[in-house]
Amino acid sequence: MAVGKKIAGILFNAAIFIGLEVAALSLLGHNGQVQNFFLAKALHGFMAKTWGASESVRYYFSLKGVNEALSQENFQLSQRLKAYESEEEKKRMEALAGSFTDIGEFHYMPASIVKISRNKQHNYLIIGQGTEDGVQPHSGIISAHGVIGIVDAVSKHYAYAISFMNNDFSVSTRLGREGPVGPMVWDGKSSSGAILRQIPLQYRFEPGDTVYTSGFSSIFPADIPLGTVGESRIVNGATYEIAVSLLQDFGAPRYVTLASNKGKEEIDELEEREVAP
Repeated sequence: MAVGKKIAGILFNAAIFIGLEVAALSLLGHNGQVQNFFLAKALHGFMAKTWGASESVRYYFSLKGVNEALSQENFQLSQRLKAYESEEEKKRMEALAGSFTDIGEFHYMPASIVKISRNKQHNYLIIGQGTEDGVQPHSGIISAHGVIGIVDAVSKHYAYAISFMNNDFSVSTRLGREGPVGPMVWDGKSSSGAILRQIPLQYRFEPGDTVYTSGFSSIFPADIPLGTVGESRIVNGATYEIAVSLLQDFGAPRYVTLASNKGKEEIDELEEREVAP
């Protein structure tokens, strides 16, 4: 009887031991899966960061080539745009000159500016046409947006001209279509500013009114729009001095029209005869 109880106790203890071992092995296997899961997850994260960093480094070093390619493409596009704009401007000026050739008192011809100064008080232009092209001294240089200058000297293939951006340059203008006449000069500061002087106080005008060539000059035809009226001030209690915003941008004019008065020599001769004692 005692032996039977002892054998039963041994079997019971063995069963408990086996059960505990099975549970331990099961728990260990479960923990291994969890550990493997987190280990795999950590490994994947490390690989992703490493791959991302290598890709970032590769992208960084490829940026120089990308930027150079974009820069070259932008340059080519800008050159094409400039060429297109220049060609369109040339066609427009040639059409303008062709439509006005030998109309009224003036003869018109297209021309191109090959050099221009802008940073002096006495600026000048070089025109790419000369006597062999029919250019004459004292021809007016105009555009669809205003007065550019006056031809001063001519060689075979080029002409030297005084720019409107010159302290010695003055053009006779009219305030509005039917308004008063006064001289307009460069303001001496910007490429888009001028001053209209000697406008009598009795005349009324508004900011934004247009200033035109008067036609009282043997150099420039009448009614060329030049700019718009801005601020004004009274000078010596007698006349207005008016700021004008020019329509013509003197930053980089390229194609222009030369206007030569067919009767200028006769007019000059008549004026000299009357002035002479």
